[in-house]
Amino acid sequence: QDINVLQLPAHKHLSNQTNMSGEGERGGFGRGRGRGRGRGGRGRGDRGDRERDVWTPVTKLGRLVKDGRITSIEEIFLYSIPIKEAEIVDHFLGGKLNDEVMRIMPVQKQSSAGQRTRFKAFVAVGDNGGHIGLGVKCSGEVANAIRGAIIIAKLNIVPVRRGYWGRMNGMPHTVPTKVNGKCGSVRVRLIPAPRGTGLVSSPVGKKILTFAGVQDCYTSACGHTRTTGNFIKAMFFALRKTYAFLTPDLWKESALMASPFQEHTDFLAKKAVGKAF
Repeated sequence: QDINVLQLPAHKHLSNQTNMSGEGERGGFGRGRGRGRGRGGRGRGDRGDRERDVWTPVTKLGRLVKDGRITSIEEIFLYSIPIKEAEIVDHFLGGKLNDEVMRIMPVQKQSSAGQRTRFKAFVAVGDNGGHIGLGVKCSGEVANAIRGAIIIAKLNIVPVRRGYWGRMNGMPHTVPTKVNGKCGSVRVRLIPAPRGTGLVSSPVGKKILTFAGVQDCYTSACGHTRTTGNFIKAMFFALRKTYAFLTPDLWKESALMASPFQEHTDFLAKKAVGKAF
Protein backbone atom coordinates (compact mmCIF):
# COMPACT_ATOMS: atom_id res chain seq x y z
CA GLN A 1 0.00 0.00 0.00
CA ASP A 2 1.52 3.26 -1.10
CA ILE A 3 1.11 6.31 1.09
CA ASN A 4 1.17 8.54 -1.99
CA VAL A 5 -2.12 7.11 -3.28
CA LEU A 6 -3.80 6.77 0.09
CA GLN A 7 -7.02 8.75 0.25
CA LEU A 8 -7.16 10.48 3.60
CA PRO A 9 -10.63 11.46 4.87
CA ALA A 10 -11.48 14.96 3.70
CA HIS A 11 -13.18 17.61 5.75
CA LYS A 12 -16.89 18.05 5.35
CA HIS A 13 -17.90 21.14 3.45
CA LEU A 14 -21.05 23.09 4.04
CA SER A 15 -23.56 23.15 1.21
CA ASN A 16 -23.77 26.34 -0.80
CA GLN A 17 -27.52 26.54 -0.74
CA THR A 18 -28.85 30.07 -0.69
CA ASN A 19 -32.14 31.38 0.54
CA MET A 20 -34.39 32.70 -2.20
CA SER A 21 -35.62 35.63 -0.11
CA GLY A 22 -34.25 39.10 -0.63
CA GLU A 23 -32.94 39.27 2.93
CA GLY A 24 -30.78 36.23 2.47
CA GLU A 25 -29.33 37.50 -0.78
CA ARG A 26 -28.46 40.88 0.69
CA GLY A 27 -26.97 39.23 3.78
CA GLY A 28 -27.74 42.28 5.93
CA PHE A 29 -31.14 42.25 7.64
CA GLY A 30 -31.56 38.48 7.87
CA ARG A 31 -29.55 37.95 11.07
CA GLY A 32 -29.09 34.22 10.59
CA ARG A 33 -32.00 33.40 8.31
CA GLY A 34 -30.16 34.06 5.06
CA ARG A 35 -27.26 32.13 3.52
CA GLY A 36 -26.19 34.77 1.03
CA ARG A 37 -22.94 36.71 0.93
CA GLY A 38 -23.16 37.84 4.54
CA ARG A 39 -19.90 38.34 6.46
CA GLY A 40 -18.24 35.19 5.21
CA GLY A 41 -16.28 35.88 2.06
CA ARG A 42 -13.60 38.25 3.30
CA GLY A 43 -10.62 36.08 2.42
CA ARG A 44 -9.58 35.27 5.98
CA GLY A 45 -9.36 31.53 5.42
CA ASP A 46 -6.54 31.77 2.87
CA ARG A 47 -4.47 33.93 5.16
CA GLY A 48 -4.84 31.39 7.97
CA ASP A 49 -3.68 28.55 5.71
CA ARG A 50 -0.56 30.46 4.78
CA GLU A 51 0.23 31.27 8.38
CA ARG A 52 -0.24 27.65 9.36
CA ASP A 53 2.38 26.47 6.85
CA VAL A 54 5.11 28.66 8.36
CA TRP A 55 7.45 26.62 10.54
CA THR A 56 8.17 28.12 13.94
CA PRO A 57 11.00 26.12 15.60
CA VAL A 58 10.67 25.35 19.29
CA THR A 59 14.10 23.77 19.93
CA LYS A 60 17.60 25.21 19.78
CA LEU A 61 18.50 22.86 16.95
CA GLY A 62 15.47 23.97 14.97
CA ARG A 63 16.38 27.64 15.41
CA LEU A 64 19.91 27.00 14.13
CA VAL A 65 18.60 25.07 11.13
CA LYS A 66 16.03 27.66 10.12
CA ASP A 67 18.56 30.48 10.46
CA GLY A 68 21.03 28.66 8.20
CA ARG A 69 23.69 28.08 10.87
CA ILE A 70 23.61 24.31 10.18
CA THR A 71 23.94 23.53 6.49
CA SER A 72 23.61 19.72 6.35
CA ILE A 73 22.03 16.92 8.31
CA GLU A 74 25.44 15.24 8.60
CA GLU A 75 26.48 17.95 11.09
CA ILE A 76 23.62 16.82 13.33
CA PHE A 77 24.68 13.17 13.08
CA LEU A 78 28.33 14.07 13.70
CA TYR A 79 27.57 15.49 17.15
CA SER A 80 24.77 12.98 17.96
CA ILE A 81 22.20 15.72 18.48
CA PRO A 82 18.69 14.31 18.93
CA ILE A 83 16.13 15.55 16.40
CA LYS A 84 12.86 16.57 18.06
CA GLU A 85 11.15 18.29 15.11
CA ALA A 86 10.23 16.58 11.86
CA GLU A 87 10.53 19.88 9.99
CA ILE A 88 14.31 19.70 10.44
CA VAL A 89 14.42 16.55 8.29
CA ASP A 90 12.07 18.15 5.76
CA HIS A 91 14.39 21.15 5.57
CA PHE A 92 17.37 19.04 4.45
CA LEU A 93 15.76 16.02 2.72
CA GLY A 94 12.27 17.27 1.91
CA GLY A 95 12.48 16.96 -1.87
CA LYS A 96 14.29 13.62 -1.89
CA LEU A 97 12.46 11.84 0.92
CA ASN A 98 10.12 8.99 -0.01
CA ASP A 99 7.75 7.21 2.36
CA GLU A 100 5.75 4.02 2.15
CA VAL A 101 3.37 2.18 4.46
CA MET A 102 4.91 -1.21 5.13
CA ARG A 103 2.05 -2.69 7.13
CA ILE A 104 -1.23 -1.76 8.84
CA MET A 105 -2.51 -4.18 11.45
CA PRO A 106 -5.41 -4.01 13.92
CA VAL A 107 -4.66 -4.40 17.62
CA GLN A 108 -7.21 -4.96 20.36
CA LYS A 109 -7.41 -4.20 24.04
CA GLN A 110 -9.88 -5.87 26.37
CA SER A 111 -11.81 -3.43 28.54
CA SER A 112 -14.82 -3.65 30.82
CA ALA A 113 -17.11 -2.49 28.00
CA GLY A 114 -15.72 -5.00 25.49
CA GLN A 115 -12.88 -4.86 23.01
CA ARG A 116 -11.23 -1.66 21.89
CA THR A 117 -9.78 -1.90 18.37
CA ARG A 118 -7.06 0.41 17.11
CA PHE A 119 -4.76 0.36 14.08
CA LYS A 120 -1.00 0.08 14.10
CA ALA A 121 0.96 1.48 11.14
CA PHE A 122 4.57 0.81 10.15
CA VAL A 123 6.03 3.46 7.82
CA ALA A 124 9.53 3.61 6.31
CA VAL A 125 11.08 6.79 4.91
CA GLY A 126 14.31 7.21 2.96
CA ASP A 127 16.02 9.25 0.27
CA ASN A 128 17.68 6.34 -1.61
CA GLY A 129 21.00 7.94 -0.76
CA GLY A 130 22.13 6.81 2.69
CA HIS A 131 19.33 7.92 5.05
CA ILE A 132 16.49 5.79 6.36
CA GLY A 133 13.93 6.04 9.15
CA LEU A 134 11.26 3.77 10.59
CA GLY A 135 8.16 4.86 12.47
CA VAL A 136 5.44 2.94 14.33
CA LYS A 137 2.20 4.56 15.48
CA CYS A 138 -1.06 3.23 16.89
CA SER A 139 -4.30 5.20 16.61
CA GLY A 140 -8.04 4.76 16.43
CA GLU A 141 -8.11 5.77 12.75
CA VAL A 142 -5.90 4.53 9.95
CA ALA A 143 -5.20 8.02 8.60
CA ASN A 144 -4.06 9.31 12.00
CA ALA A 145 -1.85 6.26 12.52
CA ILE A 146 -0.14 6.74 9.15
CA ARG A 147 0.31 10.45 9.69
CA GLY A 148 1.86 9.92 13.11
CA ALA A 149 4.09 7.09 11.87
CA ILE A 150 5.50 9.35 9.13
CA ILE A 151 6.45 11.98 11.71
CA ILE A 152 8.06 9.38 14.00
CA ALA A 153 9.97 7.89 11.06
CA LYS A 154 11.43 11.30 10.24
CA LEU A 155 12.50 11.76 13.86
CA ASN A 156 14.17 8.32 13.82
CA ILE A 157 16.13 8.90 10.59
CA VAL A 158 19.71 7.56 10.70
CA PRO A 159 22.65 7.56 8.27
CA VAL A 160 23.57 4.34 6.46
CA ARG A 161 27.19 3.67 5.58
CA ARG A 162 27.82 1.99 2.24
CA GLY A 163 30.95 0.31 0.95
CA TYR A 164 32.43 -1.98 -1.69
CA TRP A 165 32.79 -5.67 -2.41
CA GLY A 166 36.31 -6.15 -3.75
CA ARG A 167 37.81 -3.37 -5.85
CA MET A 168 36.87 0.18 -4.88
CA ASN A 169 35.69 1.50 -8.23
CA GLY A 170 32.81 3.89 -8.71
CA MET A 171 30.34 4.81 -6.02
CA PRO A 172 29.70 2.61 -2.94
CA HIS A 173 27.06 0.02 -3.75
CA THR A 174 26.75 -2.43 -0.82
CA VAL A 175 27.08 -2.63 2.95
CA PRO A 176 30.68 -2.21 4.16
CA THR A 177 30.74 -5.28 6.44
CA LYS A 178 28.50 -8.08 7.63
CA VAL A 179 26.00 -6.60 10.08
CA ASN A 180 23.29 -8.19 12.21
CA GLY A 181 19.99 -6.96 13.57
CA LYS A 182 17.40 -8.58 15.79
CA CYS A 183 13.92 -7.85 17.05
CA GLY A 184 11.77 -10.40 18.84
CA SER A 185 12.52 -13.82 17.37
CA VAL A 186 13.68 -12.40 14.01
CA ARG A 187 17.40 -12.33 13.22
CA VAL A 188 18.58 -10.56 10.05
CA ARG A 189 22.11 -10.61 8.62
CA LEU A 190 23.26 -8.34 5.80
CA ILE A 191 26.21 -9.59 3.73
CA PRO A 192 28.17 -7.57 1.12
CA ALA A 193 27.59 -8.67 -2.48
CA PRO A 194 29.47 -8.09 -5.77
CA ARG A 195 28.36 -5.30 -8.05
CA GLY A 196 25.45 -6.35 -10.22
CA THR A 197 24.08 -8.94 -7.80
CA GLY A 198 21.04 -6.87 -6.79
CA LEU A 199 19.10 -7.24 -3.57
CA VAL A 200 18.66 -10.86 -2.53
CA SER A 201 15.85 -10.49 -0.01
CA SER A 202 12.09 -10.60 0.45
CA PRO A 203 9.92 -7.83 -1.07
CA VAL A 204 9.74 -6.02 2.26
CA GLY A 205 13.50 -6.26 2.75
CA LYS A 206 14.14 -5.00 -0.78
CA LYS A 207 12.05 -1.93 -0.09
CA ILE A 208 13.97 -1.13 3.11
CA LEU A 209 17.36 -1.61 1.41
CA THR A 210 16.27 0.50 -1.57
CA PHE A 211 15.25 3.36 0.71
CA ALA A 212 18.68 3.11 2.36
CA GLY A 213 20.47 3.40 -1.00
CA VAL A 214 21.97 -0.13 -1.02
CA GLN A 215 22.12 -1.61 -4.53
CA ASP A 216 23.72 -5.04 -3.96
CA CYS A 217 23.32 -7.13 -0.81
CA TYR A 218 22.81 -10.71 0.37
CA THR A 219 20.45 -11.24 3.30
CA SER A 220 19.98 -14.09 5.73
CA ALA A 221 17.08 -14.25 8.16
CA CYS A 222 15.80 -16.70 10.76
CA GLY A 223 12.95 -16.72 13.22
CA HIS A 224 9.31 -15.88 12.62
CA THR A 225 9.91 -13.53 9.69
CA ARG A 226 6.19 -13.50 8.84
CA THR A 227 5.84 -10.94 11.64
CA THR A 228 6.41 -7.98 9.34
CA GLY A 229 6.83 -5.47 12.15
CA ASN A 230 9.70 -7.33 13.80
CA PHE A 231 11.29 -8.13 10.44
CA ILE A 232 11.52 -4.53 9.26
CA LYS A 233 12.69 -3.45 12.72
CA ALA A 234 15.50 -6.02 12.60
CA MET A 235 16.43 -4.79 9.11
CA PHE A 236 16.47 -1.20 10.34
CA PHE A 237 18.65 -2.07 13.35
CA ALA A 238 21.11 -3.88 11.07
CA LEU A 239 21.43 -0.87 8.76
CA ARG A 240 21.89 1.40 11.76
CA LYS A 241 24.94 -0.65 12.83
CA THR A 242 26.86 0.10 9.62
CA TYR A 243 28.36 3.26 11.17
CA ALA A 244 29.05 1.48 14.49
CA PHE A 245 31.72 -0.79 12.98
CA LEU A 246 35.20 0.79 12.99
CA THR A 247 37.10 -0.17 9.85
CA PRO A 248 40.83 0.59 9.30
CA ASP A 249 40.09 3.53 7.01
CA LEU A 250 38.48 5.27 9.99
CA TRP A 251 41.48 4.80 12.31
CA LYS A 252 43.11 8.13 11.52
CA GLU A 253 42.62 10.87 14.05
CA SER A 254 40.35 13.76 13.20
CA ALA A 255 40.01 16.96 15.18
CA LEU A 256 36.54 17.31 16.62
CA MET A 257 35.28 20.86 16.45
CA ALA A 258 32.95 22.54 18.90
CA SER A 259 29.32 21.49 18.77
CA PRO A 260 26.83 23.81 17.05
CA PHE A 261 25.36 24.77 20.41
CA GLN A 262 28.77 25.97 21.63
CA GLU A 263 29.72 27.61 18.35
CA HIS A 264 26.50 29.62 18.09
CA THR A 265 25.89 30.22 21.77
CA ASP A 266 25.66 33.98 21.27
CA PHE A 267 22.90 33.58 18.68
CA LEU A 268 20.91 31.25 20.93
CA ALA A 269 21.29 33.59 23.90
CA LYS A 270 20.27 36.86 22.26
CA LYS A 271 17.23 35.57 20.38
CA ALA A 272 14.43 35.20 22.88
CA VAL A 273 11.75 32.55 22.47
CA GLY A 274 8.18 33.82 22.19
CA LYS A 275 6.17 33.69 25.40
CA ALA A 276 3.22 31.32 25.68
CA PHE A 277 0.02 32.90 26.96
